[in-house]
Amino acid sequence: MRETADILVAGGGPAGATLALGLADSGLQVVVLEAREHPEPPGDPRAIALSDGSRIILQRLGVWAELADEATPIRTIHISQQGRFGRTLLRAEESGRPALGYVVGYAALAVAVDRALARSGVSVLRGARASRLTPEDHGCQVEFVSGGEHHGMKAALAVVADGGRSLDNISGLHRQVREYGQSAVVAMVEAELPHDGVAFERFTPQGPIALLPWKGTGNGRVYALVWTAAPDAAERLCGLDEARFLRELKVHFGDRVGDFTGVSGRAAFPLKLAWLRPNTAQHLVAIGNAAQTLHPVAGQGFNLGLRDAWELANLIRATPVAELGSAAMLARYRKTRRMDTGGGMLFTDFLVRTFSNDWPGFGAARGAALAMLELCEPARDFVVRKMSLGANG
Repeated sequence: MRETADILVAGGGPAGATLALGLADSGLQVVVLEAREHPEPPGDPRAIALSDGSRIILQRLGVWAELADEATPIRTIHISQQGRFGRTLLRAEESGRPALGYVVGYAALAVAVDRALARSGVSVLRGARASRLTPEDHGCQVEFVSGGEHHGMKAALAVVADGGRSLDNISGLHRQVREYGQSAVVAMVEAELPHDGVAFERFTPQGPIALLPWKGTGNGRVYALVWTAAPDAAERLCGLDEARFLRELKVHFGDRVGDFTGVSGRAAFPLKLAWLRPNTAQHLVAIGNAAQTLHPVAGQGFNLGLRDAWELANLIRATPVAELGSAAMLARYRKTRRMDTGGGMLFTDFLVRTFSNDWPGFGAARGAALAMLELCEPARDFVVRKMSLGANG
């Protein structure tokens, strides 16, 4: 087993794989540590909302061709608030884009990325989990477990893309967390009316609820549901029988898609805003969920992680090998990503805090803001561009 690498990526999920694929023909020695022995099983029910910018990245990396037929285009986003006036429609045709985004199965995305990695020739160590990272003056020492045995490898630059599981006890890195006191109930639901490529984001005092169009089966009537609720309420919703759950969903969401006729794959998970500051140490950088974890409102977190990986790959390519992981290079990376990551965190946090309450007077103000956004095409175009491509465009 190799003892050194130019770039070692801890985590072979979408963010880590995007970085590795971006460096596949760079001439650098790139090694990926991936804890999974095998790709995600085809039956994994999770759905991911990809921005159009993420679609462009995956297309450039040769991954999108395998996903295109399964992806469901989002052509319209319907934004409203429960029990109040005002709504906004964001339309792909207005922005000159084929779609505002795409909904894909996480399993399909994982399989497509794994196949692209296999074709690329990048060294992927499966069943290998990073256990300790030690930043040093001339590289980062990475300890990992593979096949029940402990191994070590030194890299000019170690990239943490495993959600931060291997970041414990690194001097100078501090994770800050803001708990929302909310959980997200996710499921697949079937509705009476076809979705026609429309995604819904509806704000309620308990938190946002989103329906994402899903191709799958069901004659275009299936949605991926993300329902925000208090933790005890989320647990109760997951335990309801199907008929009761669907009735409560219609009461909460409304009748824009008619009755809800079926549900599958219910699960709940807590929501928080977490970020690493700084997100670099000597010869080490964190990307994706290891660097920042966002509320799922507006679907920004996953796409932000892909942009982390893409821009880091471009920076690595532009950096001489002798300077990989240097203080100057890492400072350039932080500067490059500051506006996009900071803007994404502020945007999602603002939406949650501003729209997830029933404070007196706020409902009317929010309705007026949504109505004004609907009347101002340049403002809608600005929102679409930032949601699609990030703050850096």
